[in-house]
Order: sequence, then C-alpha cells, then structure tokens
Amino acid sequence: MIRNSGLLTYAAALAMVSSGAMAQDLTVTSFGGAYGAAQQKHMIDPYMADSGVNVLFEDYGGGVAEMKAQSESGNIQWDVVDIEVIDLERACSEGYLEVIDHSILPPGDDGTPAAEDFIPEALHECGVGNIVWTIIFAYNNDAYSDGPTTIEDFFNTEAFPGKRGLRKRPQVNMEWALLADGVAPNEVYDVLSTDEGQARAFAKLDTIKDDIVWYDSWSQAPVLLNDGGAQMVQSANGRIFAAIKEENAPFTMVWDSHVYDLDVWSVMKGTDKLDTALEFVKFATQTVPLSGMQDVAYGPTRKSAQALLPDDVKQDLPTAHLDEGVKADGIFWADYGESLGEKFNEWLLQ
Repeated sequence: MIRNSGLLTYAAALAMVSSGAMAQDLTVTSFGGAYGAAQQKHMIDPYMADSGVNVLFEDYGGGVAEMKAQSESGNIQWDVVDIEVIDLERACSEGYLEVIDHSILPPGDDGTPAAEDFIPEALHECGVGNIVWTIIFAYNNDAYSDGPTTIEDFFNTEAFPGKRGLRKRPQVNMEWALLADGVAPNEVYDVLSTDEGQARAFAKLDTIKDDIVWYDSWSQAPVLLNDGGAQMVQSANGRIFAAIKEENAPFTMVWDSHVYDLDVWSVMKGTDKLDTALEFVKFATQTVPLSGMQDVAYGPTRKSAQALLPDDVKQDLPTAHLDEGVKADGIFWADYGESLGEKFNEWLLQ
C-alpha cells in the first residue's frame, strides 16, 4: 500500500508539472510561409530561449472571422495574433483585442524612447507594429516576353492573356479595380465609400472575373505562379521576394499601385495569459527582432531597426516605393468591411 501511495504521489506530481508547463504555453498566430519562418527565427525562438515559455506557433489566413468566432463563443484559443492593420480597426472596435499600454514598450537599442522610435502608424491602441509590408502583383517571366508594368495591365486580358490569382476578399481588389479604372490614388476611398463607386469597382472586376483564380492564403500566391495555375498573382511582397531570392523563381514584382500597410502584434481579449502575451509583444517588437524581418523584404517599424539595414536591402522594401503605392485605410475597412464583404460574396455567386 505504501508503494502504491508513493506511485500515486509521484504521478500526481508529474501531472502538476505537466499542467504547469501547459499553463505556460503561449499560442501565437500569424501567416506562415517565409514570413512565419522569419518570425520563428527572429522572434519566437529567441523569446522562448529568453523566457522559458513554450510558444505554439499557428497559421491563419487573416481577417477577423476567427477572432470573432472565438470571442462570441467565449472559447479564446489564441493569445497573440499578427493582424493586418486593414483589419485591425474593426477587430479593435468590436472588442476582440486588448488595449495595449504603449508605456510598457522598451526603448530602442540606441536608447530612443519607444514613443519616438516607432513610426507613428505603428502604435495603435490595440497593437504594436511588426512590419511595413505591401500587396503587389507579380508575373511569371515565362508567360510574358514584355511583362505588365501597371495595374491597368493587370486588368488588360487582351494584351496580357492568362489567369490572375487574387485573394478571396474585397480588400485591395476593390481599390485595384478603381485604380485600374482611372480613379486617382488619393480619391480611391472617397469613391469607394459611395454606392456608385462600389458598383464601379465591381463592374471593373467583372471584366476579369472569368480569368480569376481565387485563393485564401498568401502562401498560395507563389505556388500558383510556379505551377502555371495563374500567370499573374496578387501577393504580399515578401512571398514573391522569398521565391525569387531563395528558389530562383522566374518572377517579376510590379510596384505600381501597390497597397501598403502595417502588421501589428495584438493580444486577444479574454486570454488567460495576458501578462505573458504582453511580454511576448514587448520582446518581439524590440530593435533587433524587428530588423530580422528584412529576411523577407518587410520593413521594420522602429527607426533604430531601420538603421541596422544595409542600403542594398532597403531598396527591396516597400518603404523604398511608397510614392508608387496607396496606403491601406483601416478606418474605411472598419466602417465598410462587413457590408462590402457581403456584397463581395454576393458578387462571387453571380
């Protein structure tokens, strides 16, 4: 009996240790691919080594649907999530995210206070900037001898026949449609806020609808180009950059009318690991971890991190091409995202 009692006590102790270890697990969700690999290398692994916390690193396809489902069910499965700012306003205003006190953020490695070190757009009440990135289109060099160079070319199926790969959501597709239809970049969101402007965007998308290959995750964009599923694709710039640099893929990126934005690290409201989640955000948005995102051609959101980048690398970053692009309007999409999402889904079925 004494022996059995000892075994039970030992088993209970193991269970307690195991439970404690599980309690320390932090679920961090991002976009996978080369981007996720860079975050793993420069943020996740160093944080685990520094803190002793085990990070469960998961992928998702973006948007707010999964956050909404977790919040409404009360079953919060994520602790920290990488969010595109184009979705951030809505996720924050609808209460899916914790408000973050920016005074907890450490200064840059050069001593600059965080409030001065981060670019202004990077500090949001519900997030801390992780990268400056953009959505470009790219084409396979084997498909065109003299490839497309403008957003108008993307919509010109006569001069540039072939399939176009697009992410299956209204964001960016609606902006591109208006830009290709002649709307000035600084007027896109004003036009898109009207019924007439929305109809105009859908009418332009109609002109290439039969040639669109829809996908859900950024990781699918270079695959479509590579296997011939599409001759042009919409993509996060880092995905195409990685394919060109690491795999010698015969792709060309087109910067015209790119829609640039930031990603932030946010904390899910209702997580039972709030303190640990905030510690991760503080760690991951320091100078050195942010500078590592140069690996996939995304710009860091701290000036102290930008100072660490070689000049030749800076030319591959969205920040070198801002004058060719349009800043994504997160407030617009917070106001119109749900209604345009419904209209977009209806249009898909027509």
